[in-house]
Amino acid sequence: MIFLLIRYTGARLNEILSLNPLKDIDFRNHKVLFRKGGSQGGGGRQVQIPELLQDEIKNTLDEFDPKGSAPGFFKIDPAHVRRKFYDCAEAAGIKRELGTPESIRRSRAVELMQSDVPLPVVQKILGHSTPNLAASYVQFSDEEIRKVERFHVERENRRRTSARNSFFGKIDKVHIGDVQATIEIVSIEGLRIHSIVTNYSQNRLGLKAGSLVAAEVKAPWVVLYKGAEEPACSAENRFGGTVLRVLKGRINSEVVVRISSRTELCSILTEQSRRALKIEKGDAVWAVFNSAMVVIHVD
Repeated sequence: MIFLLIRYTGARLNEILSLNPLKDIDFRNHKVLFRKGGSQGGGGRQVQIPELLQDEIKNTLDEFDPKGSAPGFFKIDPAHVRRKFYDCAEAAGIKRELGTPESIRRSRAVELMQSDVPLPVVQKILGHSTPNLAASYVQFSDEEIRKVERFHVERENRRRTSARNSFFGKIDKVHIGDVQATIEIVSIEGLRIHSIVTNYSQNRLGLKAGSLVAAEVKAPWVVLYKGAEEPACSAENRFGGTVLRVLKGRINSEVVVRISSRTELCSILTEQSRRALKIEKGDAVWAVFNSAMVVIHVD
């Protein structure tokens, strides 16, 4: 149970051992409260957990304490826990230092970032202090960060999508026309994404300035231009970057472009086109896509 909580919340070992299951686990809203200064301290942070993990915790508590009076359920010697973690790591055939609570906590952070969860949200989940972000970064409230976190957890457990490229951010502007509306989104890294939706969709989804949304674009819709100079094209979304990796196929190839310190875009193009453009790892390119190709998801 301690391992699962660290694995899915990224909490520190001492935070897990300080939990009072009766007060610190919200089974209705699938959250764990980590209090500052231990279980008796005030403040702290709430972390969303998958429903399956919540059910596992509840079933375990019911099995060991049917009367529901186990405030000290996690009161275990930390050294004993670490020894058990070492044993499990060695039994799994990995180095014991890779099975420490700290390693599992770091792995959760990496997993979240590789799933396109913005860095400030990851830092909130793990209880780190917020870094000084560049002035161009969009400011997110605690409630909005919790919504992004919840969006990721729900996607991680239930939702599957073929889209490879996701941006989390706020709607900055909405321009409503006769039939369609243009939506301008600013990501948490300051990237600006344009999307076009019908007026019906804009009204049905309640899209307005300040709304927290996720924007997705499929990899085949991302077109690449080689070179450092911004291309002259009609695509509303244009991002300069560097080719991070190339996966070559006989028919199609996958090119991943890093457009910011934490954001990557994946493009699928024919291998013939890739060879014609001579796109290789390390090349400067522009990744572009039309606003009509951007799908918007709301919480």
